[in-house]
Amino acid sequence: MAIEKQLTSTGCIAKAQYPLASLTTFKVGGPAEWFAAPRSVSELQACVQWANAEGLPITRLGAGSNLLISDRGLPGLVICTRYLRQTQFDEAGRVTVAAGMPMATLAWKVAKRGWRGLVWTVGIPGTVGGAVVMNAGAHGSDTQEILVSTQVLNPDGSLETLVPEQLQFQYRTSVLQADPRIVTQATFQLQPGYEPKVVRAETSADLEQRRSTQPYHLPSCGSVFRNPQPKSAGWLIEQSGLKGFKVGQAQVAERHANFILNCGGATASDIFKLIRHIQGIVDDKWSLQLRPEVQILGDFQAV
Repeated sequence: MAIEKQLTSTGCIAKAQYPLASLTTFKVGGPAEWFAAPRSVSELQACVQWANAEGLPITRLGAGSNLLISDRGLPGLVICTRYLRQTQFDEAGRVTVAAGMPMATLAWKVAKRGWRGLVWTVGIPGTVGGAVVMNAGAHGSDTQEILVSTQVLNPDGSLETLVPEQLQFQYRTSVLQADPRIVTQATFQLQPGYEPKVVRAETSADLEQRRSTQPYHLPSCGSVFRNPQPKSAGWLIEQSGLKGFKVGQAQVAERHANFILNCGGATASDIFKLIRHIQGIVDDKWSLQLRPEVQILGDFQAV
């Protein structure tokens, strides 16, 4: 029988040895020592309070789209925020969205209102919380350009509102990436007043362009490496002759070389070894160290 602990009177439960592979877009990874999926900020606060009382480290999990979790799993409490999805619009073109809302879903919501500013997010597989933490971006746009503020939950259980200047945004990262604070919601400034059918058409076109140039048919995490300007990571990997290269059932995508695909039965170790192999080959050929965009979590020491 699975071990469970009820954390709140409303029914938020921590589950022991919870499998995580199905919650990541790579479809790999071992179990969480403890796992909870709060559906409100108060339940999220209860999760943090319990973990602190038990002396457990906390790992945030949103859409699982930018993560590689070790086959050995993760210690402590994994908090999944994907059920925090409340949305509020105001007349000034601002939308305040809970951390678990998928960015692609939000893109369609605002397009149907005739609001511009999120067309580029329709192909991003992550959540609002992840977009803030990672400064997600595409097609020359990124999260910091539209962010008004974000609310975070501090380790002591208090809530705090931060503005972009406090987040130290850089290319695909922010101060929150290596920080225990948890994003609970974000407010974006968009551009209202357009014809909904026009914005919907723009959104559809953006999604179709992504689908025609990126592999969506097999599990992946999206882009694996940050682009070392002025070259793109995909170009460097392709020019290194690595398209199609496999370790176990992990493969460099033929369609876009900055994607690694789980071809069926890949392990996290397969993917990790392939990442390291790519880095080694690119470094040897170009004297350039590719930095992972994907977050690598857990113990890979024996790999």
